[in-house]
This record gives sequence, structure tokens and C-alpha cells, in this order.
Amino acid sequence: MASLKSFITTLGLLFFIVFWTSNSLAISIPKEMELEKKFMEMIKKKQMLLKDPIANHLVNQIGSHILSLLPPQPFKYSFYVVNDDVFNAFAAPGANIFAYRGLITALDSVDELAGIIGHEIAHAVSRHVSESIDRSKYITIGSLAGVIAGAIIGSKSNVDAGQTLITGSLALGKTGMLAFTRENETEADEKGIMFLKKSCFSPDGLLSGLNKIREADFRGVEGIPDYVKTHPGTGSRIAHAETILSGYSSPKNKPECQLDFDFDMVKYRLLGLYADIDPTFSLLTAKLLKDPENAALHFGIGLIYARKQRKQKAISHLKKALAIRMFDPMILLDLGRTYLQNGDPKKALNVLSGMETVPVIGLMARFYQANANLELNNYTKAERGYRAVINKARDTYPKAYFNLAKIKSFKEEQDLSHYYLGIYYAQIANYKLASFHLKKAMETLTDPVKTKDAKKRLEKIKKTKNSGGK
Repeated sequence: MASLKSFITTLGLLFFIVFWTSNSLAISIPKEMELEKKFMEMIKKKQMLLKDPIANHLVNQIGSHILSLLPPQPFKYSFYVVNDDVFNAFAAPGANIFAYRGLITALDSVDELAGIIGHEIAHAVSRHVSESIDRSKYITIGSLAGVIAGAIIGSKSNVDAGQTLITGSLALGKTGMLAFTRENETEADEKGIMFLKKSCFSPDGLLSGLNKIREADFRGVEGIPDYVKTHPGTGSRIAHAETILSGYSSPKNKPECQLDFDFDMVKYRLLGLYADIDPTFSLLTAKLLKDPENAALHFGIGLIYARKQRKQKAISHLKKALAIRMFDPMILLDLGRTYLQNGDPKKALNVLSGMETVPVIGLMARFYQANANLELNNYTKAERGYRAVINKARDTYPKAYFNLAKIKSFKEEQDLSHYYLGIYYAQIANYKLASFHLKKAMETLTDPVKTKDAKKRLEKIKKTKNSGGK
């Protein structure tokens, strides 16, 4: 019986792959997987992705909820936030969905963000990426990966780097072959709305998002290559979406969204932490005058004040936000971090106490608790905290390795200090210093496991440098 059930499941998956995603013009799945691997290597090497656990969790929660309502997929979907102010999002090879930081901060609701993510998922489900890639099938996989990676890297604030990567891979005049067609866009809108109707999100969010796309000249920013900026026919897409949604009303049994984070809080946190300081400060100040009891605005402007090195003003606004949204873990997290920056690790520990079990934020709190304990010379507690963080998210907190190296240096364990510094510098792509410290560590390391690991890391660095890394 089990084998029959397994056969039926497999047959169903094959049916889905062949009939729902099939496109005679699309490249094969193995070829797209090969392209995806090279493409993602380029993206990660350029360090364009935002390593913000809260923003990444929000985007992944939205994407995962929509995917949970679909049949089995031939690819494993991954969702990323690109660290750039551009109003943009798109699907890349192998069902990798990218939302730019500027997209999240330009939208006004989680339904709008879900609408755009749903649209990009629909592109991947329909294999539109594969179809556009197939038009360039006479180009090598490596060159094509360079073109698509250049589309992401060549964003508004980093045009030259993207153009360099593209021109090193393919003549610029040929990048248009990667653009989606009007038919692709219409199909992605229709399927996106269908997905959203099944989801906890309102499909009206896609329509509202499309209007914002038109207002912002979505994908039409000068300097962004065709693959990114060409989502044609926004006006007709809006009209088509309005027709599909005319008369639509949310059913009574529509599920309620169970998200870990409030959209506005994430939006203004991103503005406060990463956007250009002066224009963002002016924007939030003007908004706060009109809406002085808005916790998210106090939160965002508090984070801006912290970046302006006006820590007391920052703490004042963060406390106002907390008075409106009592016990909000996101505000508590950044209040604790600001106390730490202001040279008050004891207050930081008090604020961050008991937050370890909060989803996503708990691990961030552990990192800041460890920093506070390090400042207070509580080396044992600090080391325990850093190890807990590394065990769960080693790539997200490279500074944990740096601070472990500090602790080992204080304890006069120089072999381990060099070892952790080597890992830290490798993670931030400073391969020269990484090699230096790993080699120094290997001269005196007595732990065979760490010695073997240091050797493997050196070999990986050598391969990376040979393939174009610095």
C-alpha cells in the first residue's frame, strides 16, 4: 500500500511538472539547476544580500505561506532581500525570488508585498524565467549566470559593477532576450491573484502594488539592465487585474494571517537602519508631525537618531514607541542594542533579558546579550552566547567569530584567536587576512578537528581566489 501511495505521489508530481509548468520553450530543469548554482555563487560573492533576520523572515513567511497552497514544485524556492533602495523584485533561475529593500519600504501593507511576491512566484511556477533563458541557449551557462547576476548587482546605487559583470559575459544589446513578455506578465498576474485568493492575503494587494509600480516607474530606473526593468505593460496589467477582481469580496472563511512581525514595524525598521540618513530623517520627521502616536514612526526615527550618533534622542523615541506598543520584542531588541552602543551594557542586559524564546528575535537578543557580557568582562557568559548564535546561524553573525577571537586573546589562547579571526575574515570576504590568520592558527593548534577545519577553509579560500575572488 505504501509503495502504491508513493507511486501515485510521484506520478502526481510528474503530472504537475509536465503539464502545469511544462513549456516547450523552457530549458531543462537540470540545466537550470546548473545555472542557478553559478548564479547564486556570483550573487553571494558580491555580498548584495541583506543579512537582516527580521526582514528575511517576513519575506520567507509570506513566500512559504503562498507556496504551501500550491502543488509540489520541481524546484526548492528560496527568498532573499537585496540590500538596495531600488523599488524592485524578480524571479531568478531555480525559483530564487528576490525582493529589494527599497520595495519593502515603498509599500504600505503586507498585502501589497504578498501581491508582488505572489506575482514573482507565479513567474517561477510558469517557468517564465526558463523560457526567457531558452532564448539565449547558445550562450554558455557561465556567461548567462553573469548576465543575470549583473542585473541584480547593477542596481540604482551600483550600476557600474553590474554593467561590468554583464559586459564581461555578454554584449549589452543582447540582454533583452531575458525580458519577460506581455503574455508572461498577464499570466503571472492571473496566477498570482489565484494564489492570493487561496491565501490569507488580499488579492487587492497585487492591484495596489501595481499602481505603486506605475507611480515609481517600476523596473524603469535608468541603468538597470533589461532583465530587471522589463515588466511591460503596467497600465494594461492594472486594467486586467481590475477586471479579474471586480466584484471580488473576501470570503468569510478566509484564513487570518499569522505573521510573526508587523509589516509597518519591519518597514520603518529597514528605513531606520539602512536607508540614506538625511532624506529618511526628513521623511519620518514630517510623517511623525502628522501622526505623533504612531509607534512604527517613533521606532524608525529612533533608529535614525542612533545612526546620527544622537543616542539620547534615539532612546527617547524608542521608549515612546515602546509606550505605545508595550513589550514589543522588536522595539526591545533595538532599545537594548542602542543602550549597548551608548556604553551602558547593564541596561542593555536588563532590556534584553527573557527574550531568548521569541522567534528570530531571540537569537538576535542572544548576540547582543553576549556583546553586553563581553563589555562587562563576563567572558564565560559571552562565549556561551556567541556559541549559541553560531550553532544556529553561523553565516548571519560573522562578528560572533570576531568577538570569540577577542575572548580567546584575553585568555591568551592565541591559536584559537587566530582560528576564529580566520573564519571571521573569510565570512566578510577579506581572504588575505583570512588566509594569514588560518595559517597562523595551524602552526600551534592542538585540536585535530579545528586543524582539519582550518585546512579545509584555506583550500576553499584558494579556490575562491582562483575563480575571481580577492
